[in-house]
Amino acid sequence: MNRFLGHVTNRIDVKGRVSVPAHFRSIIQAAGHTELYALRSLHLPALDAGGPELLTRFDNHLDSEDPFAETADDMSFYLHADGGFLKLDGDGRITVTDFMREHTGISSDVTFAGANTHFQMWHPDRFEAHRAKVRQRLAEKRRQENLTAGKS
Repeated sequence: MNRFLGHVTNRIDVKGRVSVPAHFRSIIQAAGHTELYALRSLHLPALDAGGPELLTRFDNHLDSEDPFAETADDMSFYLHADGGFLKLDGDGRITVTDFMREHTGISSDVTFAGANTHFQMWHPDRFEAHRAKVRQRLAEKRRQENLTAGKS
């Protein structure tokens, strides 16, 4: 299966490297990638990461924008100036950089969380808090839908 699923927390080693989870790494390696594109999430304290096709997907969306519109400039800046590539070493590790730490608060551990076509990197505590909020929102949505269906 070529989807990024599940979540794993790995410790950052003394040299500032962290192993990308084996399942995620197998997807990346099967695609022939030796580096990842990472982008700071606009609405979460996490990084979105994936192979270079993640950037290509965003660039394709950018191509559909009016090149003279401020939105196109903003999107280009966000994708190209606020994103970057992370090199995978021969053991499937990436170096945790200030780029990653500043936005996520990552310090000693990284939680890798699947997001289908890409994955996210989180500070473990922030990941758990977000996971709890998501579950709560979905449970509330289900409760509301069940109440609505019961009234029909």
